[in-house]
Amino acid sequence: MSPRVLMYTTTYCGYCERARRLLRARQIPFVEVDVTHDRARRRQVILETGHPTVPVVLIDGRLVGGSDELVALDRAGGLAALQPA
Repeated sequence: MSPRVLMYTTTYCGYCERARRLLRARQIPFVEVDVTHDRARRRQVILETGHPTVPVVLIDGRLVGGSDELVALDRAGGLAALQPA
């Protein structure tokens, strides 16, 4: 089973769009949860991950961080394993 990428986002977040574009460019499937209008869910994500801003990117349930951390992971070659063969 391939790793699962989960990303919490809002509709007005430029960093969220940056992360979306990167994952799409690498053809990495991801599940996106829009928390724009769900303050309770957003608070829950912050409490569970300790990451106070969106996007919140998780791979196999482990926190990657936000857009900057996702880009850094990609530059280090860490997203290559998630790409389709």
